[in-house]
Amino acid sequence: MLVSPHSKELSLVSFVDEQSIVSISNSIKDPVLALRPYTLAPHRASVKLNQNENPWDAPAEIKLETLNRMKDRAWSRYPDFTPQRLHERLAKFSGWQPDGVIAGNGSNELIQALLMVTIGEGKRVLITEPTFALYRQITTVLGGEVVSVPLSRDLQFDVAALLEEIEQKQPAVTIICSPNNPTGCVISDEELVVLLKAARGLIVVDEAYHEFAHPGSPARGPRRRSAAGVANGQPGWGGGHSAVPLLSDHENLIVLRTFSKAMALAALRVGYLLASPELVGEIAKAVLPYNLNALSQTAAEVAIDMFEAKLQPLVEAICAERDRLYVELASIPELVPVQSQANFMVVRSNKEPKRVFAELLKRDILIRDVSGYPMLKDYFRVSVGTPEENDLLIRALREIFEMKE
Repeated sequence: MLVSPHSKELSLVSFVDEQSIVSISNSIKDPVLALRPYTLAPHRASVKLNQNENPWDAPAEIKLETLNRMKDRAWSRYPDFTPQRLHERLAKFSGWQPDGVIAGNGSNELIQALLMVTIGEGKRVLITEPTFALYRQITTVLGGEVVSVPLSRDLQFDVAALLEEIEQKQPAVTIICSPNNPTGCVISDEELVVLLKAARGLIVVDEAYHEFAHPGSPARGPRRRSAAGVANGQPGWGGGHSAVPLLSDHENLIVLRTFSKAMALAALRVGYLLASPELVGEIAKAVLPYNLNALSQTAAEVAIDMFEAKLQPLVEAICAERDRLYVELASIPELVPVQSQANFMVVRSNKEPKRVFAELLKRDILIRDVSGYPMLKDYFRVSVGTPEENDLLIRALREIFEMKE
């Protein structure tokens, strides 16, 4: 019987493939193998309302001043090992101290760094659910255990349940996203202090959307303090409601922020962490050297300089559009929007969210289907767009929900 040389080659390839698969599965940690990748489908649309970005681009003045400052800098040289000047600017902007600041390549890098220095086998991270999925992802990769507390039925923080889990499970880290992604709820200072006093571990408040949060009304209302005083030397807290004033009294508190939302610099990946100098010194050990490129550093400094004049008006416009969008969506009988303190909102739908997503995509509008999140089976999420984008969304949703089955 003749045996084709090609069949031998195929057998060898199959053997190599099987060996490769066995080798990979033996090398990767079981919890990681079981994880679904953290990813986003590559859909494209003219009206992009799926990632909670600032619907307006960074103002031209910010771009031009950034490039002007960069043109005389040597591009062949590394950026600052530690961006001390940016740290000082961030400290003044946020009302904290320079040695209690770390700037990073987006706040995601800093989430990873703080979990790397705190979490391993046998360590717990307490989160609320639904919330930003990356907290669970990184904790699992590091070998930690995730303990989750559902939001209340009206999608607010269940502080009593959080307190109970903190006392019983004693997590190394508790993460509160406030305003919460994807629901937009905010934890009050009084509630946060209760958790801070009870916790033996760290409490992390992710304030990615804090500039849009103004407790006192469903959307806009009295503010704790604005960044308006930064220009004349007075410390500010960068806009909306914030936990930063609690840092001085609670050494177990960490605050995370980003330039990707209100600051309109998502493309440049800038985030920062505020904590006690002692904590910052330990977390910095997990931050890679030269982690923030010179262009991003410079753009962040310019954005701080121009926040009051160029970015704060955009924040106000987004909050006004959020009010209007809520009212318009609530007027569609089959939709129930949830009031939010962020630049997005979740909406309960009588039609399957996947279908709403698909119908909007046909109309060149991209939203986020969050029906796979805990407690959000009937929900989709929309970012607040420009007035024109919001009008297109409202018109399209009215059309979709008037369609006969």
